[in-house]
Amino acid sequence: MDTVSDWRVKTSRILGIVDAFVIVWAVAGAFVVRFGLDPSFVISGQEFTYAWLSVVLAVAWWLMLGAWNSRQSRVLGAGPDEYKRVAAASLWLFGLVAIVSYALRIDTARGYVGVALPAGLIGLLLARWFLRQHLSVNRGRGDSMSRLLLLGGPGAIQHLSKSLAGARHAGYVAVAAHMPGSNADDSDTGLPIVGNEASVTSILQSIDLCNADAVAVSAGVQLHPKTIRELGWELAARNVGLIMAPALTDIAGPRIHTQQVAGLPLIHVTTPTLEGGQRVAKRLFDVAASGLILILALPVMAVIAVLVKLDSKGPIFFRQERVGIEGRRFAMLKFRSMVEDAEARLRDLEHRNEGSGLLFKMKHDPRVTRVGAVLRKYSLDELPQLFNVLAGSMSLVGPRPPLPREVEAYEQEVRRRLLVKPGLTGLWQVSGRSNLSWQDSVRLDLYYVENWSLAGDLVIILRTARAVFHSTGAY
Repeated sequence: MDTVSDWRVKTSRILGIVDAFVIVWAVAGAFVVRFGLDPSFVISGQEFTYAWLSVVLAVAWWLMLGAWNSRQSRVLGAGPDEYKRVAAASLWLFGLVAIVSYALRIDTARGYVGVALPAGLIGLLLARWFLRQHLSVNRGRGDSMSRLLLLGGPGAIQHLSKSLAGARHAGYVAVAAHMPGSNADDSDTGLPIVGNEASVTSILQSIDLCNADAVAVSAGVQLHPKTIRELGWELAARNVGLIMAPALTDIAGPRIHTQQVAGLPLIHVTTPTLEGGQRVAKRLFDVAASGLILILALPVMAVIAVLVKLDSKGPIFFRQERVGIEGRRFAMLKFRSMVEDAEARLRDLEHRNEGSGLLFKMKHDPRVTRVGAVLRKYSLDELPQLFNVLAGSMSLVGPRPPLPREVEAYEQEVRRRLLVKPGLTGLWQVSGRSNLSWQDSVRLDLYYVENWSLAGDLVIILRTARAVFHSTGAY
């Protein structure tokens, strides 16, 4: 396994080189677009001024990316923070260029800036994305990881350890636990217990024992606030990270706001409400996007309709009653992918159910037709649901549309899925589809309801294309 210092230094060096290459490419490209370049070209006059401006701009851009900490190891590999920092540094730089140009009455060519900024920003973001894929592969092998000592109670440590193990792309691996005031053993947490005393000295000894790079303080830790503060000082002196992991689960970043009160960092958690302008914006997006997709997909849908009709006896479309927002029922459309009497044959197959919870799933369902198997593999049978989206009974993105019998068996917390319209796609679609357990399906749907945003919808739609292409979990 790579040591932390090795992978951090190496990754930072690579990022610096890549950033420099992209910035020089963007700035030089903007210069060429503005002034052209031919064998007889001689830099003089205005061209000479812009040549110097290009050099200064390139150096300043590279330094701004460093000043915004966009190459910090803790923001690499997971989450949007890295991309936000790259964008913020770039936009701030060009904003300063515009202000200085206006204040000093410098005539900066709009064509030059209009090429350099978008080309450089897009190039930087794409380069970061490719490097993130490489880092994700390394972390899948167990390399380029930060070693964590978990500090807290048995239950909290077990939950945190399990969560980190399921998100290796984030770059953290729990290696040991220190539980002040607890007599739990290794079997309670799944990690080696290296200490249980509530003192800074004991915790520092535990860090040395497991060679940890950071300490994650979880819920249930029996430490006095003064002890945690002193621990923070000692960790800073040793260049060991300190991570606070509160007992908050399935909460998206935009919902968390920190407020300083009397020296205490109070965490405010807001709940988004899909009302007013947000509801209108989501509806307008649904209508525009589904209408455009329908226009593009109509030729494909026509071919599918013919194939469904020729393949087996029965109607082209399959209509099924589903439950939508606030429990309202609607008829959901699909291309028929099963034999005509599929519903009547369901009772004879229930004992062969391979799904979990309330879902009936079979990998090799005998009711599926030959054409239907292909349609299901690539989710083409769901294209008619675009008409449901246009009609307003569904949204492009949302929880999975449930059957009435599923809703009747819902527990109280699961009914929160009905607070928004069901979706043609959603987190369940891009996270494994039929391979998901009932619990995971519910958790993802509730996460969507609690953390909805239009930007999140766009990300899910982009991820859907990849999930459909790979056809993982589709049957």
